[in-house]
Amino acid sequence: MPNFIESVRIRGFRSLADIRIDFPPTATVLIGANGSGKSNIIHFLEMMSWMHAAHRLQEYVQRQGGADDQLFGGVTVSPLMGAEVALRTEAGRNDYRFTLAHAHPDRFIFTDEAFRFRRDGRLNEADWTHLGSGHSEARIVDAARSSESAEYNPVTARHIVNLLRRCAVYQFHDTSDSSRMKIKWDKEDADYLRSHGGNLASVLLRLQQEDGKRFVSICRYIERALPEFDRFDIKESYGKVFLAWKAKKAEKTIGAHLTSDGSLRFFALVTLLNLPPEMLPDVLFIDEPELGLHPAAVTLIGDMIKSLAHERQIVVATQSPLLVDSFDLAEIRVLEMQDGRTEIRSFDESQYRRWLEEYTSGEIWQKNLLGGYP
Repeated sequence: MPNFIESVRIRGFRSLADIRIDFPPTATVLIGANGSGKSNIIHFLEMMSWMHAAHRLQEYVQRQGGADDQLFGGVTVSPLMGAEVALRTEAGRNDYRFTLAHAHPDRFIFTDEAFRFRRDGRLNEADWTHLGSGHSEARIVDAARSSESAEYNPVTARHIVNLLRRCAVYQFHDTSDSSRMKIKWDKEDADYLRSHGGNLASVLLRLQQEDGKRFVSICRYIERALPEFDRFDIKESYGKVFLAWKAKKAEKTIGAHLTSDGSLRFFALVTLLNLPPEMLPDVLFIDEPELGLHPAAVTLIGDMIKSLAHERQIVVATQSPLLVDSFDLAEIRVLEMQDGRTEIRSFDESQYRRWLEEYTSGEIWQKNLLGGYP
């Protein structure tokens, strides 16, 4: 099992006024009504990934509408935003914290940034390494690149940065005529699947050429939910590739532009959840994978997430009881909105033992025994 996120406390981000989430090392399923804050949790974790990928905090903030839009209630209510993140490794726990203040013109600056490493059994014996204040991008990235010194422990900084930058958010919702999945893509862009799925054809072509058994397996998984599906038919032209497939007993190739929205999303999800380890991030965040899928496809995706969660940490935001059925109550977090604030609850399965003898996790949620309904 790779290193994983053990817990996150978030203060002042959108509807997340002050919450703490404890993540199991396998799968976490976020459920709740529309507007309860599920996507806000995923957006915050995505922001941290941008922060540590290449000094891109300010770019992310501007893409999301500016700093004021990221603060709970706006700057007049929450002038500060902060987080404390605990990352688990084989050796112990790496802690990272930061606080961001609103600054002119509608951007963030750091007022605090610090990290530390604590060995198991000695969690109270580690001091924080402080990285100062007034900077606009995460200094822990620079600490991770530094050589050994009395000022920084680059090994600890490196562990934190490497994990947070290897978190990826996947949302395959855009299947419009201008969707990236429906245009030609650079064949060489195939090291990993992009968050929007635009390079799906490139990734599939690489698998077909380098890992034929896995490529055939992906096709057969898709066939289980789309019986008419036979195989992908991806061809290269001048270094570009285009997503297309063939139906059984049909000669004509069907392009992505003629494929249903749900089928395109299903293609991307099945491919993502069956990639080889070297093409996967350490932590996957998947936003509403059930969108537009047939119930049989939703169940299949749930089983795949559950299987991959033995190798990678996965966080899923969903509103599908069928998808929830694939997971245990201990893996479920219910979000509810209280006075404009997101509240989060986890569950002890022993308290629901009698219900679980007759009903699935999704059915218990539908009966509103877990909360998370309007």
